[in-house]
Formats: sequence, C-alpha cells, structure tokens
Amino acid sequence: MPDVIVVGAGLAGLCCARELRAHGVDVLVLERHDEPGGRIHTDSVEGFLLDRGFQVLLTAYPEARRVLDYARLGLRPFESGALVRTAAGFSRLADPYRRPLRALRSLSGAPGTLADGLRVVRLRRRLARFSLNEVLTAPQVTTAEALRREGFSAGFIAAFFRPFLGGVFLDPTLETSSRLFAFVFKLFAEGEAALPAGGMQAIPRQLAESLPAASLRCGCTVESAAPSEVVLAGGERLRATAMVIAADGVEAARLTGAVEAPPPRAATCLSYAAERSPVGEPILVLDGVGRGPVNELCVPSDVAPSYAPAGAALVSATILGVPGLDDDALDAAARDQLQTWFGTQVRGWRRLAVHRIPFALPAQPPAALTDPERPVRLREGLFVCGDHRDTASIQGAMVSGRRAAAAVLGLDAGPSCAVTAGH
Repeated sequence: MPDVIVVGAGLAGLCCARELRAHGVDVLVLERHDEPGGRIHTDSVEGFLLDRGFQVLLTAYPEARRVLDYARLGLRPFESGALVRTAAGFSRLADPYRRPLRALRSLSGAPGTLADGLRVVRLRRRLARFSLNEVLTAPQVTTAEALRREGFSAGFIAAFFRPFLGGVFLDPTLETSSRLFAFVFKLFAEGEAALPAGGMQAIPRQLAESLPAASLRCGCTVESAAPSEVVLAGGERLRATAMVIAADGVEAARLTGAVEAPPPRAATCLSYAAERSPVGEPILVLDGVGRGPVNELCVPSDVAPSYAPAGAALVSATILGVPGLDDDALDAAARDQLQTWFGTQVRGWRRLAVHRIPFALPAQPPAALTDPERPVRLREGLFVCGDHRDTASIQGAMVSGRRAAAAVLGLDAGPSCAVTAGH
C-alpha cells in the first residue's frame, strides 16, 4: 500500500508526487489517460507536433525554473511583440523595452500611439519593483478596467490587448482579475515565451521521468475518492494513508464534494499543414479587428522547426470558446478570414486536426482571486491541487502541487512565487 495516492498526472499531480518522493514518501499516481500530461498534450500526426490548444512556457515562471531542465527541453523562443491584423493590413508591435528602434519604426500605421508605448514601458518598470507575491495580493479590478486606468488608448486596447490577453486568458471581454494581468505582464517582460522542441507535453514527460515507473499508473479512471481509499472504474479499490486530488476544478468538485467547480474558459484550435509558412518568423499574429472567428495565429514550426517535417510548415489558429459549427463549417469560416490575411495560399493548407477544449482554463475574475492561494487541505487525509487552487497558469499548477505535498508532510511550503523584485 502506498503512503499517498495522487489522482491525476498533470503538472500539479506530477509536481506533488515529485516533492513527496524527494521526502521519501511512497507515492502512486493514477492517470485516466494513456500518458501523463493532463491538459498539456501533444499529438504526433504525420510528422507534425500538434499541441492541444495554443500553449507556451514563460521561461520566467519561478517554479518552472526550479523543477525543469530548460536545456533538455530544447526551448525555442517567440519573437517579443506581435503582428496585428487591422483593417489596413498588418502592423508590427515591437517590444519598446527590448526592441526600442524597431518599436519606433513600427509606430506608423500601428494601432497604438507613442503614448501607449511609453505606458507599456512605465508599467513594466513599475511591476519590476514588486515580487510576484506582491502583484498577486494587490488591489484588483478587471483587466479591462486596469488597462483603462493605466491610460491606454481605446484603439490600443481593442487592437492589441483584447486579442493578446484574450488569448492568454481565453477571455475576450477581459473580465479576468487585474492581478492575473499584472502577473502575466510581469512574466512576459522578465523572460521569453517559448516552445519545447518536443512539443508542450515534453514538460510533463520530463517531470514524470523523476518518478519510478511503478509509481505511475495510466489508463485508469477514478470513480470515487475518500481520505483513505479510491475506487477505480471496474471496482478495484486502492488504499493509502492520504489522497491528493490533482484534477481540474470540475473533476475535483466531483471527487471531493468540497471544491467549488470554477466556470470554464474554452478554446478551439485548428491545425494545418502548409507547404510554406505564411508568416516566416517566430511571432504571434493577432486579430486586431475582432470579427473572428480566429483570435490569434502562429506557425509553431517557425518557432521550433521540429514541430513540422522537413519542407513543410505547421499553422495553428486559435478560436476563443467552442463554436457550435461542425468541423467543416468552422474550417471554412476560419479560412475565409485567413485568406484576407495571407491570400490564396490558405486554400492549399491541409487540415490536420480540430481540437475543441471545453475546459482549457478556469475562469479567474476578481471574485475568484480574493485569495491567490486557495486551501489545498480539505480534511484529514484528503488534499487537492491544480491551477484552480492558484493562478490559472503553468506556474499556478506547479506551485499548487508543491503546496499540496507540503500540506501532506505537515511542512510550510513557503511563498508560492519565490522570486524577488526584478528577478
């Protein structure tokens, strides 16, 4: 009988098990899918690596820096900034802090103004003075209101922040807490957005490698859980002295009866094989018009060439939410929009997959972040972790796993974002 059973082999569960193992605890991790990863999953299709949903690793995540070997992941960074599609065509928004000359050259025809660029620099400098813990406990409003209070022009908010942050939070209305906005903005400023050479699932795979093979059981579904026992589909019962439910908020609510299921944020990702990249550089392309359905597009193989076989390019287009259209109708609507961006080459793209993700992230409006660290101990012997316990991010999932392990061990986990100002 193991000391602890962890239900779920996503980032939170793997980080929890890793921490427990480091303290000599015998752990068994149960995963319903065929391999670890949870919501971070990469399919290999005809030599293309298809992440289920557009995800990136922010290299400034303190917990990721602590537990991951970045060199082994073979991280490839995105270019800082974005290409914004407006009614007049493409405009480049360069990072005024990292690319000041390019930012000045891009002012002509850009959706923002010089004043907006200066406000970006001012906000970056101000946030650099605070730790992530201080950012996550600051007074909060919605992101939309925070941007207005910062003085950003309505045109800049609509053309850049709405598609960019809407894509990060899967929230086109920007009702997400301003704490999460400041958290993400600070991390984008202090590091890079990157893709692992082997796809995003390389991250949980690396974490799983730290566990003995016998400590991870995949392909088993937990039907019910109690502090000392879980029941699997088929009736098998497994006992332990403590249980950690490392599942998304909806599943955690079902299994524990003690967690409130957070409202979901959904996304749909269309993946295409192309003969050549329509972009030609590792940069995010945003819909600054807002007529959709595509909110943002990137060419992952421009970032990490391993995402596509030689002589081909992988195009990834993200739609916020899960539209009611069938795959063919959704594909047609996306191509109609993208053809106005890239011309007739879009007709020759071959659809590889349509990934509909009803629960991609938990919604985190201000009311959900009154406490940036929700409790991980539910009652004696029963614990929970996942990004619904912390920030809706890779950082939040990893930290919640460490906090749950510390709670099982009766230890102080320390600050969730162990990083000092300016680092």
